[in-house]
Amino acid sequence: MSRRVDLARIRLNPHSRAVQRDLRDAGEMHRTLMRMVPDDLGDAPRQSAGLLYRLDESDTTSTLLVQAATLDPARLPDGYGHADLKDLTPMFTALEKGLAVRYRIVVNPVKRERLPLDQKNIRGKIIPLAGESADHWWTRRAAEVGLHLHTLLPTPATAQRSAGKNTAHVRLGLLRYDGTATVTDPDALATAILSGIGRSKSYGAGLLSLAPAASR
Repeated sequence: MSRRVDLARIRLNPHSRAVQRDLRDAGEMHRTLMRMVPDDLGDAPRQSAGLLYRLDESDTTSTLLVQAATLDPARLPDGYGHADLKDLTPMFTALEKGLAVRYRIVVNPVKRERLPLDQKNIRGKIIPLAGESADHWWTRRAAEVGLHLHTLLPTPATAQRSAGKNTAHVRLGLLRYDGTATVTDPDALATAILSGIGRSKSYGAGLLSLAPAASR
């Protein structure tokens, strides 16, 4: 792949008021992270920038991974956190069929309600998935984008909330999956890494991270 893709790893400052606000409201976090990409990106700036992010939390730290075509961490609020920036080109270059990898992703597994035939012009409701249904969803989606899963460990991710002035309160129960896999289609996988997987990309879902399995 010829064009650069940036990945910023931001160790959040828990004392920052901006961080505290963003951890309470995913809509605010999305707006903060969009400050890192260029201005004037049209009617769909997140998609144009290719911005995806994931919040990784431990007992002691909260880390944001942010991916986009171009990122400028200097545009974050003062004191927001320490950011390390790297070019993902070597990762894309290394993708090849048969490569064993470790992966991590946060997803929002859902399905659309199936309605009777007499309501074929009406779209059914979006239904969240959990348990084995969610595992099957991720296994299927991974296969579609060129990743054959060997193991998967689901963990409930931090519930993302948004409560903008002109929007209803939204709460998403996201799932994090960790595991091992084999690359089956490098081109499809590269496309999925760039565009994200599944719904709720503005709420911290869809960013797929890969590392060589042998490095653990």
